[in-house]
Amino acid sequence: MTTIEAIIERAQDGTFTVFCKDEIFSGAGETIEAAKEDMMKQMEFYRDTAVAEGFKYPAFLDGEYSVHYTLDMPSLMKYYVESGLLSLSGIEKVTGINQKQLWSYLNGTRPRKAQAERIEKGFQKLTQDLNAIFA
Repeated sequence: MTTIEAIIERAQDGTFTVFCKDEIFSGAGETIEAAKEDMMKQMEFYRDTAVAEGFKYPAFLDGEYSVHYTLDMPSLMKYYVESGLLSLSGIEKVTGINQKQLWSYLNGTRPRKAQAERIEKGFQKLTQDLNAIFA
């Protein structure tokens, strides 16, 4: 089975986009699920149109495939902060990055690679701690 890598991003207007890293497919929607569904519909439409018109298309579209979704770092933080599940104060405690800097990441500034890794490691540690509690 082929696995397609896709990235989910949150736009400035609050909508979501999904795009494949190595393929031409993308989708958009008001929610993450709507964006995923839109991309899947576009993939199906592309295949159906290619078959009807006799064009070449990626072979995996004929078989079984899965899509592995990754939420980009600013979108991940913004999603959890806006949903009320986490606060900037909480993320600061988990990552060691001050709230002012985190706020700038939530509002469009892309973290440097080292900072993105710190944030990722902080979330991984939080996940491990929660898994240990509820395991």
